[in-house]
Amino acid sequence: MMLRAMAVFLASVLSLPAALAQGIALPGASEHFMRSDGAVIRGLDRVAGTSVDFEVDQSRDAQIGHLVAMLKECRYPADNPAGEAYAWIDVYDTRADEMLFSGWMVASSPALNALDHARYDLWVLNCKTS
Repeated sequence: MMLRAMAVFLASVLSLPAALAQGIALPGASEHFMRSDGAVIRGLDRVAGTSVDFEVDQSRDAQIGHLVAMLKECRYPADNPAGEAYAWIDVYDTRADEMLFSGWMVASSPALNALDHARYDLWVLNCKTS
């Protein structure tokens, strides 16, 4: 299931020809992705032992502690909006004045491409569909 979703997602992100995408994806996989201008992200503060869900829009950043999360894009399957989310997230550390993370996060596999921080964990839950 995860392999199928990743193959279809990568094909759509890289704008591969449909024939190549069909060669990568398993039968029955959705090939149509919708874009959203917002996502729901969960943040975990390991020291305090608290978590918070917050919405991030492309026009508005969100902050947890001294980290600022910025959404560049969020995609989800057209036939199953609640089933999966792929979000390009940039995470900036205001204390160190540096970019900590920039890349795609996958809702069903947060450890696939995770933020590496000693205190905070961030992962995408879903794209905003309305």
